[in-house]
Amino acid sequence: MINRDWTKVDLLRHVRHDWLNKLQLIKGNLDLNKIDRTKEIISEIVIQAQNETKLSNLNFPNLTLLLLTHNWEPHSFQIEFEVLNHMKCNELDDQMVTEWIRQFFLQLDDALKPFGENHLSLTLEPQEQGIRFFFDFCGTIEKTEMIQTFIEKQSPGVYIQQGEIGDEEFSLEVLFQQDT
Repeated sequence: MINRDWTKVDLLRHVRHDWLNKLQLIKGNLDLNKIDRTKEIISEIVIQAQNETKLSNLNFPNLTLLLLTHNWEPHSFQIEFEVLNHMKCNELDDQMVTEWIRQFFLQLDDALKPFGENHLSLTLEPQEQGIRFFFDFCGTIEKTEMIQTFIEKQSPGVYIQQGEIGDEEFSLEVLFQQDT
């Protein structure tokens, strides 16, 4: 996994590129007179922007940067995410959460089939005393034991409820909670 320091210009360049791609997709569907598909694309863009806003408002700048830039870098998997509410997690350490997620992503990069159709869906549920992540993966896992070993490691303030890990999918629930 690339551990890149993004400059403001780099960020703006990637955001502009993404928006141009979305506009071209809309224009192409309009040119083909696919009005229903155009409306679907616009709805998807709105939902994505709303989730990016919720993520940015969580008060987790490092996590936000990690998730927003992940798909711009070469990885074995692509992510999409949803944030379930507008609650902030002021009591939780952004760096701790981000580092755990970064390490988990490193394990996934090594455990998955390179260049496969690997997709990780994250759902974030902010709570008063922490934040809950739901990870749902679909793709090709070559080293399930690597993921299993990482999950079994205990980290303070990280509580994991594991689903089944197979060769093509897994689900995982992780609660990051402020130690009291």
